[in-house]
Amino acid sequence: MKALVLSGGAGTRLRPITHTSAKQLVPVANKAVLFYGLESIADAGITDVGVIVGDTAAEIQDAVGDGTRFGLDITYIPQERPLGLAHAVLIARDYLGDDDFVMYLGDNFIVGGIADLVDEFRDNRPDAQILLTRVEDPRSFGVAELDDLGQVIGLEEKPAHPKSDLALVGVYLFTPLIHDAVRAIEPSWRGELEITHALQHLIDSRADVRCTVIKGYWKDTGNVADMLEVNRTVLEGLARRIDGDVDDASETVGRVVVEEGARIVNSRIVGPAVVGAGTVVEDSYVGPFTSIAENCRITDSELEFSIVLHDASIDGVGRIESSLIGRHVQVTPAPSVPSAHRLVLGDHSKVQIHT
Repeated sequence: MKALVLSGGAGTRLRPITHTSAKQLVPVANKAVLFYGLESIADAGITDVGVIVGDTAAEIQDAVGDGTRFGLDITYIPQERPLGLAHAVLIARDYLGDDDFVMYLGDNFIVGGIADLVDEFRDNRPDAQILLTRVEDPRSFGVAELDDLGQVIGLEEKPAHPKSDLALVGVYLFTPLIHDAVRAIEPSWRGELEITHALQHLIDSRADVRCTVIKGYWKDTGNVADMLEVNRTVLEGLARRIDGDVDDASETVGRVVVEEGARIVNSRIVGPAVVGAGTVVEDSYVGPFTSIAENCRITDSELEFSIVLHDASIDGVGRIESSLIGRHVQVTPAPSVPSAHRLVLGDHSKVQIHT
């Protein structure tokens, strides 16, 4: 069995971070989201992985390499531009051959991994198996309709009037039959080859398409709010570890990780939180659910429920929360502005000014 990992999207909902960085490499608890997916694939016993890459191919390849660090054998498959999930299957045909495969969206996060799902698929080997989860607003997702027996009878992509609250999670398992389906469909109104259309083609052809409704945690980390929420979830499982230097004037409370080479000076860190290698936190407060990457400097500031990417500097700005701060960013106080009023008043005016 092989895996197909999609890492070619533009990440428009995470701009401006993704103007200069691949969305799949934005870190959660100081580890790229994509890495969690690759580790899940390896844990499921799959070693051959094709990675779909686009404009950020060089950055993805530099970060992932040949896959050895994950116990994987990585092959990169270029996609000229994102034309839909089914298009990714289409261009990976030669690599996938006649093998079964799992398709994993590189910006998705699933607590607990996919090993059980892969085992279930191997045991039963339906033509396709999809993951579903209940969401509050299904209009932003592919949506499944089930019959009274829990069988999939219909799929729609981002419907205006959803027939259920069951959204497709970004993990799919297929036999080679899917290759006929992706060749049979036409682009949608969005100009993309939709995987929901390919799955519907299988259903209409009376193929065996099964579903698993997951009750655990899943997030599409496509926007800042979801990135922060995933960061919170991962940090909640943190084990306390202090490898860096914490001076006597500082305090670390709860599940705090201070990596080797980091320094905490006259500061308070309240977990769960992680401070990366080479980072200096001085005269500051770092609150729960905060990840600070390597080689950052936090001085005379407060930071909570945030993600700070590597080589960023935050100096003397008071309190920051619910924020995603990019690489090499500098956050400093604005220059003070003299208090003054500029007036153009007509004759006989009467003006009251609060001082």
